[in-house]
Amino acid sequence: MYAIVDIETTGGGGTARITEIAVFRHDGTRIVDFFHSLVNPEMYIPPFITRLTGIDNEMVKDAPTFHEVQDAVRAMTRDAWFVAHNAKFDYGFIKREFGALDEYFQRDLLCTVQLSRKIFPGLKSYSLGNLCESLEIMIENRHRAHGDAEATVRLFEKLLLNDRQKLIPIDLFQ
Repeated sequence: MYAIVDIETTGGGGTARITEIAVFRHDGTRIVDFFHSLVNPEMYIPPFITRLTGIDNEMVKDAPTFHEVQDAVRAMTRDAWFVAHNAKFDYGFIKREFGALDEYFQRDLLCTVQLSRKIFPGLKSYSLGNLCESLEIMIENRHRAHGDAEATVRLFEKLLLNDRQKLIPIDLFQ
């Protein structure tokens, strides 16, 4: 099982918080479950982040906090590989949010950037946008958790189909 995750945040620094999260649960063949929510970061969203993501302070003021979505995030990622594009970024934020709730969060990671470099060598760029363009994957709602996570699902499916070196584990939790 794979939990394919994307988040949006208030920035990249140590005090930044999550503003949106999307998780697709995938069994290696198809999507079997999905969770998406805006998240109230309980802090100010800077204008440059709003310009990038379209998420502003007004949009998240009545959204659930991470504390209120933690059960869904935990359930969607339990007994699954945590898959993301630049996985350490997304994972680090989620791990920190759980840590702030005094909960230890541990998942095994698969990074679609690292996998793409090995399975599709020689491309000019491995950013999500450029990689999807090279592999003819449509991205709707770029820089939003749902759109980027959905594109990462399509990328991951292409990685699975082209993984001749068997880099992607398929039986960890079976």
